[in-house]
Amino acid sequence: MTRLALIGVFVALAACGADGPPMTPNTNLGLSLGTGGLSTSASVGASNGMFSVGLGL
Repeated sequence: MTRLALIGVFVALAACGADGPPMTPNTNLGLSLGTGGLSTSASVGASNGMFSVGLGL
């Protein structure tokens, strides 16, 4: 069963970007100072021009 799962992972990774442009990673870090004090922000994601996914922290 683990061999089958491992093969599935390799097939999925090999198919990434096969029919379009590859996903490019992007990051954003922020630091702001206001009346409420100092605040930070961060986000990570990936996009290929038409489709993007991300996570804001």
